[in-house]
Amino acid sequence: MKILVTGNMGYVGPLVVRRLRESHPQATLIGYDMGYFAHCLTGASRLPESREDQQYFGDIRDVPEQTLQGIDAIIHLCAISNDPMGATFEKVTLDINHRASIDLARKAKRAGVKKFVFASSCSVYGFAEGGPRREEDALNPLTAYAKSKVQTEQDLAALASESFIATSLRFATACGMSDRLRLDLVLNDFVAGAIVSKRINILSDGTPWRPLIHVKDMARAIDWAVQRDRRDGGSFLTINVGSDAWNYQVKDLAAAVANLVPNVEVSINKDAQPDKRSYRVNFDKFSKLAQGFLPTVDLQSAVKDLRDGLLAMQFRDQEFRTGELIRLVTLKRLRESGQLTDDLVWKERSNV
Repeated sequence: MKILVTGNMGYVGPLVVRRLRESHPQATLIGYDMGYFAHCLTGASRLPESREDQQYFGDIRDVPEQTLQGIDAIIHLCAISNDPMGATFEKVTLDINHRASIDLARKAKRAGVKKFVFASSCSVYGFAEGGPRREEDALNPLTAYAKSKVQTEQDLAALASESFIATSLRFATACGMSDRLRLDLVLNDFVAGAIVSKRINILSDGTPWRPLIHVKDMARAIDWAVQRDRRDGGSFLTINVGSDAWNYQVKDLAAAVANLVPNVEVSINKDAQPDKRSYRVNFDKFSKLAQGFLPTVDLQSAVKDLRDGLLAMQFRDQEFRTGELIRLVTLKRLRESGQLTDDLVWKERSNV
């Protein structure tokens, strides 16, 4: 089996490749990435890409069709990957996250690729009052990032067929340690702040709901989707990925961190404007279909994982929110230094 992982040099990719290498030791694993964050290694004992058989460096907006020849499954992680980046690079976000994703899917189908796994997001629910959101409920995407995920899901559904099985994984908010850690995610930010300043600042009133999932469990779900049979959900399946136990209010996440990092003060902005991004999510469908691949990491373990990983790195950067572990900061620096165009294209391409 040949598996192509796009966006493999980001936050989630190293865990996905490690999981695939363990569960499919004979598979040929191939990475495809622009390399924006390749240098943002965090506590890695080896280069994550050394677990792959081949690595391509290229723009997802222009994937050569020959790259897809002989590929059995594509795991499509590549994206402008959060709301702040989407707001700053809105046109590029819609171009990469939607247009390029569907272009890749069309090329993949023509090339005979059998499985297409798309990393979507529960952020498509936006602001949702009432009970936890199910896959069939109305969507309310509030940002360019969330809208791009909805558009891709809709167009991907039209491409799916008996010979091209597509799975859209609506992931809860990611958290946990990685070989390329991001600190622009809520739990990761809280743990980093607790370690370097003994303080967690909640910018909202603490009441918004967030479903979370550990990156290791994201990798487990992706492994399931690669193996998913058409009988389990049809040719196209959109599915919430996470655990009902992991629907938390932001203030509860801060409390969990304070319980595991000594002498931490938590401050809540009680006068903050309401955060419109608040939703709980129902994961019944995933629990039913993905037996054997369900989340195994709980909140306390995720906090310990982050705490221990950051301490092992001797992480002390009190200005981390303006550092390279914030993805938007890295993109802005690359652009301001003249290495990237405004459309996030490398100005000087190597011959690798």
